[in-house]
Amino acid sequence: MLYLKDLTYHPPATPTPILKNVNLELAPQELGLIVGPSGSGKSTLLELLAGLAERTRGVIAWGEQELDAYELQYLAGLVFQFPERHFCGGTILEELRLGHPELGLERVRATLFEVGLDHLSLSTPPHVLSGGQQRRLALAVQLIRQPNILLLDEPTAGLDWSIRRQVVRLLEKLKEHWTLLIVTHDAEGLAKISDRCWRIETGTLTSHQF
Repeated sequence: MLYLKDLTYHPPATPTPILKNVNLELAPQELGLIVGPSGSGKSTLLELLAGLAERTRGVIAWGEQELDAYELQYLAGLVFQFPERHFCGGTILEELRLGHPELGLERVRATLFEVGLDHLSLSTPPHVLSGGQQRRLALAVQLIRQPNILLLDEPTAGLDWSIRRQVVRLLEKLKEHWTLLIVTHDAEGLAKISDRCWRIETGTLTSHQF
């Protein structure tokens, strides 16, 4: 279970906190959805959960164990908005093995199967994939690390309606085995597959029903 208690983030350079006393619980194999406008603190929250920023105060815990930023980097896998812009590998295989050269082909192929890319050659360059395939590969890059929770920042942004629907179906399938937390400004398609929903406005998180 992901557990946040009074999580606050107030960098010295900002006059007011970016996140204010955020409280949240998300059970294993649940899909949580946080909806809010640009600038509301959505991406900052994911960065804190992924260990990319240090909280000002509050608790982030998995189960009964409180975690610091370093430990969170191993707990969570973060898929950025427009993740295709961050691809560095020359091939699908290189992309999946970045930072993990020891990963065997069996693990690679099993992960690609999970996201529906197992029919592709491992030598395929990521930049020639379709938009939907690139989003699937970005998911695979994180899933191959076996994180406890998968964090997604606007996973359907910039996609046309048909590819968007494919990504939503994939996320619904992934929650059978993974815990997912998604932030977005547009809940269309995602609300119906979510188990818990919140709204965030100017750094304040509240429960929400669609």
